[in-house]
Amino acid sequence: MSVIEFEGKKPKIHPSVFLAPGSWVIGDVTLDEDVNVWTNAVIRGDDDNVVIGARTTMLEGCLIEAPTGNPVSIGKDVIVSHGATVHGAKIGDNAIIGIQAIVLDRAEIGEGAMVGSGALVSPRKIIPQRMVALGIPAEPKNDVTEATVQYMAKERERTLSKAKVYKQIYHELERARC
Repeated sequence: MSVIEFEGKKPKIHPSVFLAPGSWVIGDVTLDEDVNVWTNAVIRGDDDNVVIGARTTMLEGCLIEAPTGNPVSIGKDVIVSHGATVHGAKIGDNAIIGIQAIVLDRAEIGEGAMVGSGALVSPRKIIPQRMVALGIPAEPKNDVTEATVQYMAKERERTLSKAKVYKQIYHELERARC
């Protein structure tokens, strides 16, 4: 993992955060309690700020970037899936960003909403809370079901639990190298 200060902007990382080897956190980035950032995820706050809420998961290969004038805000209990991109956008609490989905500048994803795998959320697009958005360009298609809400809550807990185990494993490996 690499935590990098950029032009006087230093990441603020809660001590409980898990940063996997190969992850990058750069510049004006705030990671709240129990955020977990997996291998090859990149979070760039070198132009504007990025704030990621408690218990949010950033899975392998995702990119979070805040270009000038477009800060990124990602709420609590969010999952940003493998290879997804959030570029200058706002993501509400409990939202899911699917595998290789793209959310562009000034788009807003509502609380509990889901952006499907491979979807492209256009700049300034608003996806209402608890809606499933699919397609290129992404459009709200239907409501998130209660069964999906329950499944994703379990998935969040499973991911948080795994992050704590991996954090301990990596800590022990580092200690053994010294």
